[in-house]
Amino acid sequence: MLDIKKERGGLFGPISFYRSALAIAVPIMMQQLIQSMVSLIDNFMVSGLGDVSMSGVNVAGQVLFVFMVYLITICTSGGIFLTQFYGAKDKEGMAQAFRFKLVMGLFAFIPYCLVCVVFPRQVLSLMLIGNTQSERILDEAVRYIRLMIFIGVPLTFSMCIASSLRDMGQVKIPLIVTAVATVTNTLFNWLLIYGNLGFPKMGVQGAALATVIARSLELVIFIVLYIRMKPDFAFKVRDFLKIDGKLFRTILKKGALVLFCEMVWVLSETLTTALYNGRGGADVVSGMASSFAIANLFFVAFGGIYSAAGVIIGKTLGEGKLEKARQEKTWLLSGAAVLGIFMMSVGFATTLIIPLVFSRLSDGAISISRRMVILMAFFMPVWVYMNAQQAVARAGGDTAMGAYTDALLTIFVMVPLVFTLALFTPVGPVLMYLGVKLLDLVKVVVFHFWLKKERWLKNLAKAKS
Repeated sequence: MLDIKKERGGLFGPISFYRSALAIAVPIMMQQLIQSMVSLIDNFMVSGLGDVSMSGVNVAGQVLFVFMVYLITICTSGGIFLTQFYGAKDKEGMAQAFRFKLVMGLFAFIPYCLVCVVFPRQVLSLMLIGNTQSERILDEAVRYIRLMIFIGVPLTFSMCIASSLRDMGQVKIPLIVTAVATVTNTLFNWLLIYGNLGFPKMGVQGAALATVIARSLELVIFIVLYIRMKPDFAFKVRDFLKIDGKLFRTILKKGALVLFCEMVWVLSETLTTALYNGRGGADVVSGMASSFAIANLFFVAFGGIYSAAGVIIGKTLGEGKLEKARQEKTWLLSGAAVLGIFMMSVGFATTLIIPLVFSRLSDGAISISRRMVILMAFFMPVWVYMNAQQAVARAGGDTAMGAYTDALLTIFVMVPLVFTLALFTPVGPVLMYLGVKLLDLVKVVVFHFWLKKERWLKNLAKAKS
């Protein structure tokens, strides 16, 4: 009994535990790394067209970013329940959670469609207030976004299927499918942006069309796999509307707080990006955009630690082993701290490739990119740990932590702060970003004390029955 108490009180778990966590995290990190490489290759190829074209693609990409964050949030909300139903071996519960993802995901396509087709220039112009080259950038952005409407439905279905497989711990299949889509995207970028091998030279429109082709292929592969594998969450098409209203409302109630938190975050990121863009011309927009394209190479740690923590804690809670979940929470957070420090060093190393990948950008853009990447690398230990904290809370259905702390701090502290910096100081975009992100140190402390209340320590699958 003494040994058990010592093990429970320890900060780190056995090697076998971390092997299990890495078996989930590494394939997801690899999948996201591949996706980040696609973004980096896109940026590399588009950067050859100059600062203005790259700025246009990345301003338009902000709309896709909002849409994707919404889809990720919906998949996260349904995944909280799907993972616990998986632990409880409840196939019908899993199917209901999957339906929730699809239904709510498809709702998002309507506003996305309106932005892409009806009001693209009006919406995108909000991202360039004060920019000295806004009209030229908008011309490129509108050309790009009008084609991006065609990825809406394929992206929705692909993300719902892929996330549900990951919720069950099946992480290799989404990795392979993503790799195939990445190769396709890269090939068609090369063919269509510059008109190689006799293909038309389409510029930014070629980059958009390459993405549409890749996402469409990704959807076809996932549908074939869904039909052939018949995963535990699968249901027949005719049963699509056979929704358990009570469970749907429960997931929606929990998911509403997650959605509120994530939408506050993504809208605040969009707002701050618009303010950064107003601090100069196309060099600022392309410099900031290229820094995030590089940073995404080490941001893969977020998805890995989040998914590993969510699957492990969610499955344990679904099995009704609350004491084991409490123990695993400590082990996961300690592992996240170590991973964050490691990824910080990876982040510093990525600065070496900036002048190689973005050699055709202006010197000012490259300077901004390098300083931003160094700054983001410094924050990696904090951000990785925060993601693990959020994953633990949400695995047990405690979605209030993010809504009441993260979102409220963002609304009442971060947003006024960034407006103050933008309106009353001459600081550049890099120092503005630093001032905003220092708030994350406060969030980590608040999350720590919130988790100690153990509102997350719940078996949601048992509650359903």
